[in-house]
Amino acid sequence: MENISITRVSSKGQVVIPVEMRKNFKEGDKLVVIQNNKQIILEKIDDFDKNLEEDLEFARRTEEALKRHEKGEFVSMDAEEFLKEIKKW
Repeated sequence: MENISITRVSSKGQVVIPVEMRKNFKEGDKLVVIQNNKQIILEKIDDFDKNLEEDLEFARRTEEALKRHEKGEFVSMDAEEFLKEIKKW
């Protein structure tokens, strides 16, 4: 499952990546920043080409899910049902 954390944007537009999410980054790594509607994706430039299509699809699906949720179009289910549904993706 994906990790979720909260951070802030400074007055200079700087964002701190939470320590638990920095395990695969080191000082000096170059990152590609992609904005997709309300989503921002950070990708190491070395991995950019390999994962671009997958990342954009994830962002698209997340945006669609958010819109459905905002409209009240969501389904309540227990964890087992949820895991079965995710496997269909």
